[in-house]
Amino acid sequence: MLFNSYIFIFLFFPLTLIGYFGLSYARKYKAAHAFLVGMSLWFYGYNNIYYLAILIVSIILNYGIANRMKCLKAGRMRRFLMLAGVFLNIGILLYFKYYDFFIENINAALKAELPLLKLALPLGISFYTFQQLSYVIDVYRDECESYSFLEYAAYVSYFPQLVAGPIVYHSELIPQFRDPAKKRINFDNLSKGLYAFSLGLAKKVLLADTFSKIVTVGYGNISDLNTPSVILVMVCYSLQIYFDFSGYCDMAYGMAYMMNIELPQNFNSPYKAASITEFWDRWHMTLTRFFTRYVYIPLGGSRAGTFNTYRNILIVFLISGFWHGANWTFILWGTLHGICKVFEHLLKVAEWRIPKFIKIGVTFALVTLAWSLFRAESISDAFLLWSRLFSGEFGPVYEPITEKFNELIEMKFLYRVGLGNIIDSYPFLFPALFAGVSYAACHTMRNTQEKVTRLKLTNLKLITVVILMLWSILSLSEISEFLYFNF
Repeated sequence: MLFNSYIFIFLFFPLTLIGYFGLSYARKYKAAHAFLVGMSLWFYGYNNIYYLAILIVSIILNYGIANRMKCLKAGRMRRFLMLAGVFLNIGILLYFKYYDFFIENINAALKAELPLLKLALPLGISFYTFQQLSYVIDVYRDECESYSFLEYAAYVSYFPQLVAGPIVYHSELIPQFRDPAKKRINFDNLSKGLYAFSLGLAKKVLLADTFSKIVTVGYGNISDLNTPSVILVMVCYSLQIYFDFSGYCDMAYGMAYMMNIELPQNFNSPYKAASITEFWDRWHMTLTRFFTRYVYIPLGGSRAGTFNTYRNILIVFLISGFWHGANWTFILWGTLHGICKVFEHLLKVAEWRIPKFIKIGVTFALVTLAWSLFRAESISDAFLLWSRLFSGEFGPVYEPITEKFNELIEMKFLYRVGLGNIIDSYPFLFPALFAGVSYAACHTMRNTQEKVTRLKLTNLKLITVVILMLWSILSLSEISEFLYFNF
């Protein structure tokens, strides 16, 4: 089930709020907890019951392993169970997400003909696998309280963040489920959550899905693009993936807030970053902290000398790239970011006396260049895009791009109010203006968490929420999945 769908907005989520708070009001807290788990499982299994079976089995096995560990003192058996839990989770992820990738590469290298399984990728498996990994490791480290199976199931399956994050630790979520003060409706939180949800929905439906029209045409016809077209397509993808993923997280944050649950921040205006290091402090923040806590620090972090520090950075980014997808493009994307971060450390870029706006511009350019690897179907496609970027061929933007953009309802409205001549005379103007204003908004506007924290209810805010919700809902005729569902 998608957040940006009629069934979710008008049936599922209102029913969840009514049932959860209704049972809690009657002091049937366990029943409320069970109801939340049941609704989360319905949410996850709505489109594919097969995915649901994998999730349930994963929850049962991880909880069983962790519970058995708690019964044992430090020793070989306890360590064995921890390793079994780690290999179980990684094994499930490797099987469903990477099996065909490995087989394809083996076949190519050895001229073999091993059969591919062509498995469907279960939604959110990368996210809930990491959450359960963190739980198993924390139990082994004695950094975890005892939880009931119902509490653990709610932690893993909690629907706002189940399929695309943020990656939440058990210590952040389960204590909030237990808190009696959070069982009653809080109208202040309800209003703040609705505000965050409306902003996230608008990001996804009105911005990200609009940029996707340009991006889809561009990446489907790379060889036909000239330099201005490539620049437009690449910038639009940088904006699409940001508004799409942060929009999802804003909606997740808003829904949880309406239920008096606070999820960790996952985005902090990443395109304001003045370096690649700062970018990763602001982008997908819960993934960065996961890799820092469970990979970088166990490898020795920055404590084992300069060479080992840089090695550890590269390992983390290599794994991060591989986590995102079973394609060499993702591995190269992660490696490129790792190399940039190492060079920043080596050259001490943060200490350079360069105007901040130049650092921000260079960082965005590097990130955008790397995003083209992330979006391309293959490395050869990415290299072809880069060759078209530096081809020096100037002229009008690729016509199918502007034609696709002009199919938007908003553009048809502009035609009707008399701007048709301008649109036809300068076809590049409105797509470029749309991208430019959106990029400027990334720098001039506060992010959603900042807005919610400082929210003061006014008539203007109410009007804003109503307009964004109505505009977004009226634009749901072309329902699209979130980009990170694929990862």
